[in-house]
Amino acid sequence: MAHDMGWSAQGGEPESSDSMKTFGGFVQGLREHAGLSREEFGARVHLSKHSVASIELGRRLADERFVELAEGALGDTGALRRAFRFMARQPGFAAWFKAWARLEREAVSLATYECRLVPGLLQPEPYARVVFGNSIPPLSDEQVEAQAVARMERQRMLRECPNTSFSFVIDEHIVRRRLGGVEVTRSLLDHMLGYAQLRNVEIQIMPLDCEVHAGLDGPLALLETPDGRRLAYSEGQKTGRLITDAKEAAVLHRRYATLRSQALSPLDSVGLLERIGGEL
Repeated sequence: MAHDMGWSAQGGEPESSDSMKTFGGFVQGLREHAGLSREEFGARVHLSKHSVASIELGRRLADERFVELAEGALGDTGALRRAFRFMARQPGFAAWFKAWARLEREAVSLATYECRLVPGLLQPEPYARVVFGNSIPPLSDEQVEAQAVARMERQRMLRECPNTSFSFVIDEHIVRRRLGGVEVTRSLLDHMLGYAQLRNVEIQIMPLDCEVHAGLDGPLALLETPDGRRLAYSEGQKTGRLITDAKEAAVLHRRYATLRSQALSPLDSVGLLERIGGEL
């Protein structure tokens, strides 16, 4: 994705937001109403009292596991679940970028469809620098450097998580566009072909002459957690949305399955990438 779901070089917890502070205040109010100290509540949700404080003060992003445990500890009213779903649907909530990045590290499968540019997990460093160099407003040299380094660091997942399945469907025009020039495009194609050799990576190209296309609503990212939850992520310009609702996520997973059936096979996709490289 254009900014790869907000992944930044700084890492750590996301910056606070009004949504996080509101949710945290709601947690604190329910905890105090239940007569629990942060330490007592933390023991029930498997967090330290300091982590509980971070959530209540809007400094730490809650996840679904926390919400379910907190519901059990606070009377199982469903109030936290409703508040969490509402917050997850808010457009422009940049902190969800970081939530997705954390989920990626634990996922058993990751799938990405892109129609704008090569997904960050497949970008070689020269291509990534061109992407960040095209940012508007412009980034400083130091910012471009930091973002490129962070992207390469994140990309290590493909080799460091051999038991995680990575699937990519990419529109053909993306790899034909000579973003950054011929040499950058050559490095891109070589980089992608290298990753395509990994057993846990499948790259499929959606050909230009395909008369059907299940991805016309735009890019999407999907993952499955170790406990079988299926989540999705949708991104637009300056907005991002983590989709935790099971029915909504299921629709996007079906779309991606259709995309894979419409795209070239992984073997044919490798052949196309090799031909495009030969044309440069």
